[in-house]
Amino acid sequence: MNVEIPPLIRDTASQFGAGVPYALKVLAGQLADDPDMGEPSGLPGIFMVRIDGDTFEDCPALAIGYIREPDRIEIRYVNPVPSSEPTVPAQKEEQGQEQGRPSDPAAEVVTVREIADAWHRVTRRLQRNAPDSYAALRAGAGPAAIAVLEGDLGIPIPVELSVLWLLTAGDDGANGWGCLPGNRALMTLDAVAAAYRLKIDHQAHQDTLNADRPEDERITVWKPTWIPVVAVGPADSTSGLYLDAATGYLGRWSRYNEAPGEELDTLVTYLEEAADMLEAPALLRGTSPD
Repeated sequence: MNVEIPPLIRDTASQFGAGVPYALKVLAGQLADDPDMGEPSGLPGIFMVRIDGDTFEDCPALAIGYIREPDRIEIRYVNPVPSSEPTVPAQKEEQGQEQGRPSDPAAEVVTVREIADAWHRVTRRLQRNAPDSYAALRAGAGPAAIAVLEGDLGIPIPVELSVLWLLTAGDDGANGWGCLPGNRALMTLDAVAAAYRLKIDHQAHQDTLNADRPEDERITVWKPTWIPVVAVGPADSTSGLYLDAATGYLGRWSRYNEAPGEELDTLVTYLEEAADMLEAPALLRGTSPD
C-alpha cells in the first residue's frame, strides 16, 4: 500500500515540531501495513488517527486525517490537538440539516476527493511558480476549530468548506496579493466569522426597515446560510464570494450592501477553474499571484 504525504502537508507539519516528520514516517509505515487503523473523522471518506504527544520526542499530540483507496492512502491534514480538545467535530454530527442541504453520503465522498484534488493542483502550481503566495498559506485548521466556527455561525458548515479548511485555514497574502487568480484571497476563519457577523447585523437593520416597506420593496443583503469564503484581497474584506450552505453555489457579496450577485459556481468548480488558470496563465483574466 502506497502512502502519500503531499508537499504542503509535509511543510506545514514540520512547523509543529522537529519530531513530527519522523512521526509521520512511522505512521506512514503503519498505515501501509494496516490501512484500517483509523476511525471515521466526521467527514465523509476521511479517516483519522491520533499520535500521542508522548510517543515521539519533540512531537505534539496530532490528529491526522487520511483518505483510503484500494491501492493508495493520502494524508489530507495534520493538526496538533491538545488532549482536552475534541478531535472530531461532534457538533456537526449532532446538528440537523434544517438550514443546509440534505445529506448524501455518496455525493459527499466524491466532493471530499474533488476539493482535495483541486486544492492540491492549486498548491503544486503555487509552490512551483509563486513561492511567496505558497508560503503565505496557513496550515489546515483542526476539526475542533471548524466546529467552534460552526457554533459561532449557527449553521452546519458544508462538507466542501470543512475539507478546504482542513487543508488550509486561509491565506495571509504575499505583497498584498492573495493566492487565487485575480489576487483574491481565501479568508481566514476569524475573517469569515467577522464578515458573517457584520453582514448579519446589516440584515437585522434592513429587517427593521423592511417592516415598514411594501413586500416587493424589502431588501435582503444577507441570508443566514451564506458563508463568506473568498475576499477581494488578504487585507481587503470589502467584497468577495460567499458559499450558500442551502444550495452549494457561490455568489458575490459586498460590505456596501449592493444587491447580491448571481450565483456563480460550486466551490469545487471554482477551485478547479482556479487551478486551470494557474496551470495555464493565458486563461488568467487578472494578475497572477507572486
